[in-house]
Formats: sequence, C-alpha cells, structure tokens
Amino acid sequence: MSNTLVEFKHVHTHFDTDEGIFKAVNDVSFRIKEGETVGVIGESGCGKSVTALSLMQLVTAPGKINDGEIWFDGRNLLGLTRDQMRQLRGHEIGMIFQEPMSSLNPVLTVGEQIVEPLQEHLLLTKKEAWAKAVEWIKKVGIPRPEKIAKSYPHELSGGMLQRIMIAIALCCNPKLLIADEPTTALDVTIQAQVLDLLRQLKGELGMAIMLITHDLGVVAEMADYVVVMYAGQVIEEAPVLELFREPKHPYTQGLLRSKPVMGQRQKRLYSIPGQVPNLAQLGESCHFHERCASCMEICRTKQPPLRTDGDTHKVACWLYEEGFGHEQA
Repeated sequence: MSNTLVEFKHVHTHFDTDEGIFKAVNDVSFRIKEGETVGVIGESGCGKSVTALSLMQLVTAPGKINDGEIWFDGRNLLGLTRDQMRQLRGHEIGMIFQEPMSSLNPVLTVGEQIVEPLQEHLLLTKKEAWAKAVEWIKKVGIPRPEKIAKSYPHELSGGMLQRIMIAIALCCNPKLLIADEPTTALDVTIQAQVLDLLRQLKGELGMAIMLITHDLGVVAEMADYVVVMYAGQVIEEAPVLELFREPKHPYTQGLLRSKPVMGQRQKRLYSIPGQVPNLAQLGESCHFHERCASCMEICRTKQPPLRTDGDTHKVACWLYEEGFGHEQA
C-alpha cells in the first residue's frame, strides 16, 4: 500500500482586498499518495491553482495562508524557512505552469534554464549540467537537442516550450510534479503528445502528480484519483473510475453532463446554470445551493460536511446525510 506523500489539512488561503476577504482556499483537506496522479478539477476561480501555490508557498500579497498544515514527505511545509522551501522547489517538487512563454526567462537560452536547477540542486559543474540539459531535451522528445539548447524561448513553438518546461520541472527527479493546466494553450494533437510524455516520465521516475485542470478528458486519461473543488472547497473526491461512473454531488454531475459525448448529436450542450459565488461574500449556506436543482431548505442555511459515502467516495452534500436524503429533495 502506497504511503501518503502530500497531505493538505484544513488549509485556508485568503486574499485581503478592497471588496473584502476572498476565501480562495477555504478549509481544504486531501491527500496524494506516492506515485499517484490526483486530478484537481473545477471551474475557473474555484481555488485549484491557489491550492497548488499554497503547497509551493508561492502565494503573493495580498494573499496569505491563514491556517492549516501542508505535509510533504513527513515535513509540514508551513513550518519551513524561505531557504528550506527554495531547496525543496525544483528539487523534490517540480511545477509546470499554464503559460510556458510567460514562465520562461526570455533572455536566457532554454539550455541555460535547465542548467540552473541542475547546478543549484544536484551541484553539477557547468559542463556536466549542460550535458544533462541536452539529455533532458532529447528525453522530452525534441529533435536536434544540442541546437535547441542554444535557442531562446521566442524561437520555439508552444509545444516545444511546454516540453522544455517539463524538462526543467523533472530534471532533478522530483517526488511530486504539480502540473497546472499543462495542455491548455496547446492544440489537440500536441496536447495528446504532452500527456503521453508525462505518463511515460511518471512511469520512469515513479513520481506523484498533482494535475490541475478543468478538462475532464485529461482527468479521465491521466488521473488515478479525483478531487472536485467548488468555491474554494473540496466538495467530492473518489477514484477516477468511480467518480465518472457514479458522480454524487450535483455540481460534479453537472460538470460531467456538460462534456460533449462522441456519437451523440445535441442541439445545445448542457451548462450549469448561474455563476460561481463571490468568494468575498460566502455565507454559511452550501455554496452551490443557488445553482442546484436538488436544493433543500437546509442547503440555504448550513454547509454540508465532507463525509465518506461508501468505502472510498467522499461528498459534501445534504442529499447523502441521514435525515436529509433524496426522499426529502
């Protein structure tokens, strides 16, 4: 049985703004096991990326981690110094960001940008690090790696840049890779190639992946376990096959309904009615109640707890609480 590598325990990350306090991550708890791919899904603004940035301790002002614990490989990251976190980032935890063009340094060659973490964390000489960088460019499937290593980001395509980002994130053999919408800016063919590459490298390195996406197709293909977030909270989690076969939360059901299905012609795609609530004006109610067709009276006044329903499935919904079940909906 796999050991737990990452554990979020009641994490709160808030942003103090002129409009009020935005509860971007609001009492979030879940685990990632060694070698496991966990998909974190939800609409834009639900707290997925801020959860990842909280783990990396890259939340910038006016954001702040107000409460909770984030454990990684037996250490509470929120108790580490800035220098200790710097040693961890890029070495034991790698991260691929959404936009490779804005994440890479435009005035350094891509080879130099792979060399940097290799020298910093693995203490290689410049010559050793350069040879390793070229090796990694080849490993991520880019032809003519010696030539590409001397290229600048603006000289490469989006698909190549994403592969370079993967090489930078993985060159120090991390235990965890955080992939934040790794295929969003790519066309469909390149998306498939990048996902295949990630799957192959995960097998070779034995790392865990925290995959942040709104694309259910990517989750179905890549994830072992799925965490569904809404308005800064975890509202459902389950093994991937179980979640797709039997989604329990009305929000998850809506997400799956809104995905087009091959071979089924529809005049209009389903979309969940309404909007994500303002995170600065969250009350004590279920945050989804205004958009939910199964809304009951208790949903308007009290938040449901995240409880285990069955052996491995967790859901935060009054429909699954004794005394408030479907018979009352």
